[in-house]
Amino acid sequence: QTKIKVVKNKMAPPFKIVLTEILYGEGISREGELIDMGVDAKLVEKSGAWYSYNGERIGQGKENVRNWLKQNPTVAKDLEAKLREKFVPGLVIGDVEEVAEA
Repeated sequence: QTKIKVVKNKMAPPFKIVLTEILYGEGISREGELIDMGVDAKLVEKSGAWYSYNGERIGQGKENVRNWLKQNPTVAKDLEAKLREKFVPGLVIGDVEEVAEA
């Protein structure tokens, strides 16, 4: 995991700290973020080293779960949609694209 501190930013408040995973040759791990946020939001259950989603065990260890999410993109999109609904209620995916264009 990598600790990133924003020192100066014109778009958002400065001096925020974030923990994320940066993988060599891949960049910031999107699936790793889904796993971490899913556990925080109680959408993904973690029991020891095992992770479960919707009552189904999806892998032992974070690396195996990350690979499982890459192989099952529909489940990853479903998890992302549930996370967006939980953390940013009322925001539709189309709204994000419109904001990015503006």
